Amino acid sequence: MSQPQNFCGRTRREFLWQTGAGFTGAAMAGMLDPEFFASQTVAADGVSEFKNPLAPKEPHHDPDATACIFLFMYGGPSHMDTFDYKPEMYGRDNQTIEVKTFGRGGHRNQGRLIEPRWKFQQYGECGKPVSDLFPNVGQHVDDIAFLHSMTADSPIHGSAMLMMNSGKILSGSPCLGSWLNYGLGTENSNLPGFVVMLDPRGGPISGPKNWNSGYMPASYQATVMRSNGEPILDLKPPQDLSVSAQRKMLDTLRQYNEEHLESRFDNTNLSARIASYELAYKMQAHAPEAVDISDETESTQKMYGLDNPVSSHFGRQCLLARRLVERGVRFIQIYSGGHHNDANWDAHTDMEKNHNLHAAETDKPIAGLLADLKQRGLLGKTLIVWGGEFGRQPTAEYAKGTGRDHNSYGFTTWMAGGGIKGGVSYGATDELGSAAVEDRLHVKHMHATILHQMGLDPNRLSYFFSGLDQKLVGVEQVQPIHPIIA
Repeated sequence: MSQPQNFCGRTRREFLWQTGAGFTGAAMAGMLDPEFFASQTVAADGVSEFKNPLAPKEPHHDPDATACIFLFMYGGPSHMDTFDYKPEMYGRDNQTIEVKTFGRGGHRNQGRLIEPRWKFQQYGECGKPVSDLFPNVGQHVDDIAFLHSMTADSPIHGSAMLMMNSGKILSGSPCLGSWLNYGLGTENSNLPGFVVMLDPRGGPISGPKNWNSGYMPASYQATVMRSNGEPILDLKPPQDLSVSAQRKMLDTLRQYNEEHLESRFDNTNLSARIASYELAYKMQAHAPEAVDISDETESTQKMYGLDNPVSSHFGRQCLLARRLVERGVRFIQIYSGGHHNDANWDAHTDMEKNHNLHAAETDKPIAGLLADLKQRGLLGKTLIVWGGEFGRQPTAEYAKGTGRDHNSYGFTTWMAGGGIKGGVSYGATDELGSAAVEDRLHVKHMHATILHQMGLDPNRLSYFFSGLDQKLVGVEQVQPIHPIIA
């Protein structure tokens, strides 16, 4: 009888088992107790005890926030049309002005000024001016710190999004959620520590690069969770898998493990695979409950705008984010806008049409999230971040129309909760919003502030790769934005 064909040092039977039978482990994991994993798993050296990479870790200092929700306005919302009031622009529509800009259209020294299409009203005790695009968010300005002098290194979507998510304009680095998972672990072993929810119109440019773990192990990357239908794809087990069949799979896997204990490579890979199956099984049991909003009151659902078809999808995602925070999920990122052009905040042609749509989709849900977290006593421990990959220019991109090009020289983001001062506006752009001129900030300062509020020293948190102690904020010392920290 001929021997089975060999594939790279393995028999054909082993090859088929490893590539085709792995799905059986999901059912098997539910039948195992913690002692089984403790006795079977070892570290990469084949000797040391295996430690779950997502096990809770001690922070560097007492954290103000235990969770972070990043509301990502993909495409680049216009700061002078939303939260950065520029009265000098009114009454000057279509004037040609001298101003240096750099965006998709390249470097320019002059342009046609576009007057904001919305009025601003003062809100809260702090009297913060907010555009009529965000009347509901305006009600919460006393809980928000606005950062009006943010800058980034690129005015191009792909690289700018990578910078906002990973601190680098080139792909291959872990994103913010991965750093938090790596530095702190997760408080709930039944759910992912890092969740991303995408816009129903599609994902952003660069796709999964914006939520992957880069050079870190894949256990730190995000789980994409849908707000409709099955929350996580390919998670539901086969309906016809009997208990006896599950036990047979378990016996097969145990036998395989015993036969290959002499091989460190096989045992280590199997241990990691078993651990991943365990998480998959736990998610099968707990993720459906976490995303089931049927037990939420009608008033709560209306608070998030679920009674309006325009805002219902983003509102549902914000409500799910609150439920995930309650269940110990560490970092949640929600994207407003997907695909290209006017499917997101990238208003190159008609600013009014574009921002009216996306603000209507997000204003009430965001306000609902802030109000709901506050009334439940969760806002103090939950850091909310709002922003896009850059802002927009004060001048028109084309000879006709009201669209604005990209602007990474100065734009607005904001933070709330998680130990952040409310009713604060920090930094400033010039009178037209073309560039940051006062207390200039970089994306890395925002990242440093998030890490700091979550209990991590941004200059100590590192991961050794390619001969360097890599950091989210880079090699130079970076301080959090202390003036906005309570």
